[in-house]
Amino acid sequence: MMSSSKFAGSALAALVAVLMAGTAASSKTLVYCSEGSPENFTPALNTTGTSFDAARPIYDELISFKRGTVDIEPGLAESWTITPDGKEIVFKLRKGVKFHTTATFKPTRDFNADDVLFSFERQGKADHPFSKVSGGVYTYYGDMDMPKLLKSIEKMDDYTVKMTLNEPNTPILANLAMDFAAIHSAEYAAQVMKAGKPEQLDQVPVGTGPFSFVSYQKDAVIRFKANKEYWGEKALVDDLVYAITPDPTARFAKLRAGECHVMGYPRPADLPEMQKDPLLNVINQPGLNIAYWAFNTQKPPFDKKEVRQAFNMAIDKAAIVKDVYLGAGQPAKNLIPKTIWSYNDAVTDYPYDPTKAKELLAKAGVTTPLEIDLWYMPVQRPYNPNGKRIGEIMQADLEKIGVKAKLVTYEWGEYRKRLQQGEHLTAQFGWTGDNGDPDNFFFLLGCAGARPGGGNASKWCNKEYDDRLLKARSSTSLEERTKLYKEMQLIMKEEAPNFTIAHSTVYEPMRKEVSGYKQSPFNRHQFNGVDLK
Repeated sequence: MMSSSKFAGSALAALVAVLMAGTAASSKTLVYCSEGSPENFTPALNTTGTSFDAARPIYDELISFKRGTVDIEPGLAESWTITPDGKEIVFKLRKGVKFHTTATFKPTRDFNADDVLFSFERQGKADHPFSKVSGGVYTYYGDMDMPKLLKSIEKMDDYTVKMTLNEPNTPILANLAMDFAAIHSAEYAAQVMKAGKPEQLDQVPVGTGPFSFVSYQKDAVIRFKANKEYWGEKALVDDLVYAITPDPTARFAKLRAGECHVMGYPRPADLPEMQKDPLLNVINQPGLNIAYWAFNTQKPPFDKKEVRQAFNMAIDKAAIVKDVYLGAGQPAKNLIPKTIWSYNDAVTDYPYDPTKAKELLAKAGVTTPLEIDLWYMPVQRPYNPNGKRIGEIMQADLEKIGVKAKLVTYEWGEYRKRLQQGEHLTAQFGWTGDNGDPDNFFFLLGCAGARPGGGNASKWCNKEYDDRLLKARSSTSLEERTKLYKEMQLIMKEEAPNFTIAHSTVYEPMRKEVSGYKQSPFNRHQFNGVDLK
């Protein structure tokens, strides 16, 4: 008898085959083999690349990243001006932009300032009608310090919006090109609220992006269609399908069989075979990312610096990079990779030295055997190809210094939620940069993110580090910001709130009939401007 999972897989394969065949002479369907199901389709509520990728075809932001680069360009705002004191930004909005028409919604007006205010006020105002809908947690908005930074957002007229800041903030323009700043339809929100189904805003999305949402079957498929009225770089295919395929081996098999055109997150072990396949192209670039092992500094024994330093010396980093990354990664000594300006090469990493690690533990008053938990990532990420294998290597290394590590994991959404609440003692985590600014990495260890629910997995708050972080944000001098960030890297290495593992090289395999695809430094998967030969 066929199992339900096998039946679902067969049904999906059949559906994808039909979609890819389409009416071959008149339509084109691009299929992306994605790695997981989104939590919903509102980026402001989410923190994972999986969910951002699923929503990205649907939405635009005020500011965009030029596809395939870290450079910003006009999005739904066609221009902006900043006052000399850096505290006011006036956005001139693009006219004639259409929201999607779906099976349940037909817009009666174009995009305007009301949609901008709705999208930001939902995240920033506790009394907003949609504030608590779908859980109402806006992690990115908080981690980008928007509650503290944004004094007000005002509609000057239908096509002019003014943001007033409490202090100047240099990274804000790049931050506003990030997914959390996606613009929703206020008119659609009013419709679903009136119908008593406000959560529909997040589950059946409406945006202005290059593709409109058609349907979603959890753990199986997401369907989109081209937005023929799109204002920007248009979709060159008629339909876009995300074939949700969690197992990387299965994704590769589908790619090779022609069941999908592009796949995410290949297994490093599969790369040589992919690169030899005459039907495939495998592109790559150094990853704007970091994998790390976080120590919960609010729980003993990791409240002591010497213990954290000892654990840095206990792990054979080179062995992890060799065994798990298989040549597709570089050992990380800093939070940022070398490709980002302000990288401090003068930082000295901790050596692999189990004997010294034992001495430091004893000096800190820690008796062995010591039992800890070691959370490992349950999913493959661009910066971490195999969390369980890394956990097993760490576990074996820790045995050598008298530490028994219990391996723990949860479903990915649950894992992140529990970690952000600080339930862990130690945990693997990581990051792919969102905007190319060093602040987008260094905020991960800021005091604001150390709160329960915040993204600072180490729950570490260091005044010297945080003062520099805040000062760098308000400075417009590249020289000063570089100096501050270099100092922060020295502080971080000395205090050792985490063990930096690796920066990966990101590979993206696709079939040779795919043209126009541009690899994103932020590991975004973006399909407008992409065609099938």
